[in-house]
Amino acid sequence: MSALAFSIHGPAAGRPMVLLHGLTSDRSSWDSVLPLLSSWRSYVPDLRGHGASERAERYSFELLAADILALLDEQGLARPVLVGHSMGGVAAYLLAARHPTRLSALVLEETPPPFPQQRPVPERPPGPLPYDWTARVDLLAEVNNPGATWLDELGSITVPTLVLGGGPTSPFPQDQMRLVAERIPRGEFVSIPVGHGIHKEDPDAFVHLVRTFLAGSPHRFE
Repeated sequence: MSALAFSIHGPAAGRPMVLLHGLTSDRSSWDSVLPLLSSWRSYVPDLRGHGASERAERYSFELLAADILALLDEQGLARPVLVGHSMGGVAAYLLAARHPTRLSALVLEETPPPFPQQRPVPERPPGPLPYDWTARVDLLAEVNNPGATWLDELGSITVPTLVLGGGPTSPFPQDQMRLVAERIPRGEFVSIPVGHGIHKEDPDAFVHLVRTFLAGSPHRFE
């Protein structure tokens, strides 16, 4: 397990939500969203190898998921809503599939679908970076060659799940994201065609859709 730096926002009595950022980013990715979630108790970590969290010897999506599970245990979070963007979404769905009783709902924003992709690893930028370059290399390798069981494991996710796609300018096939939602028993797919960073490009639309989803028909949370 890797120790994670994190921040907490909102009232102590608010419904818990955990927000997971994407590759090469950090918890500041959610800064424009947090004021719109002021009634929630939001936990926002820097994932392994990013921001102020520890650099590690190894990186994988399964290790990221284990780190998040450890954070839930450490903070005593009973069935939070888990929101994951891109890299964070892969860790989120693996956690949801393998520990289905630990969450109340799941939001996957522009999450690389568990089909082989062809995302190139760019050359390392010069100078110091706010993330571990090895994390970028290792995790992109898993995006391009996801775990053999991951697609089938989507069927083990029992919580209501919203899959958000960014439309034609997304780097990932939207039809594959639809298939992800179809594989999840209580999954739905919605497109907000603003590209890969939905929550940054249109935070109002993002939060409105998430709130609407979480406040939906009562059977979602039975």
